[in-house]
Amino acid sequence: MDLIFFGMQGAGKGTLGKAVAQEFNLEIFETGGELRKLANEDSELAKKVKSIIEAGHLVPNEVVMEIVENFMENINSEKGILFDGIPRKVVQAESLNKLLSKHSREYKAVLINISEETALERLTTRRICKKCKHVYPSDFNGEHCTVIQENGEKCNGELITRSDDNIQSIKNRIDAFKNETIPAIELYSDKLIKIDGEPSISEVREITIETLKPIM
Repeated sequence: MDLIFFGMQGAGKGTLGKAVAQEFNLEIFETGGELRKLANEDSELAKKVKSIIEAGHLVPNEVVMEIVENFMENINSEKGILFDGIPRKVVQAESLNKLLSKHSREYKAVLINISEETALERLTTRRICKKCKHVYPSDFNGEHCTVIQENGEKCNGELITRSDDNIQSIKNRIDAFKNETIPAIELYSDKLIKIDGEPSISEVREITIETLKPIM
């Protein structure tokens, strides 16, 4: 079973996605991460993506779908995929759904629901690791990242406030979510699982995993 994760900025979608992927042994597809991986490859797809980026253009939807399909074809076909941050728009949702159907993959969508007020409060008080980009909520008291890396060592990166975590930038991102992503979410009405994202991240993690267990 594949999962398509949705959530307004500040919902903790990325953190929850990692926890869910670990719990159910899923591969995570995140467009930015895949673009960074391709930057280190010498495949035809990697060359295509590099030429687009080097020309200063955004990667078009059809190429993003090529990246998704490449990802599908290079993982264990028995493993599920958790899609984080994709689709963002209706046209991308339609393309992704066609691709999932083409590969006979079963999927559900998960929406982590929070209010706009909660999003604003969380985003204006959170911090991010300058090194590994892990996000820390306002109630984390440390000044350095505690994430354990693949080599077993603590990241220890400095925690900073993102430059775009200001009121106007956040409102712009929320508006984009409401105007572009919510119509995409509506395409999954018959496959949508809604989770209350208002409690603490640890509570939401437990709720999400328990909710998903019956279908995973």
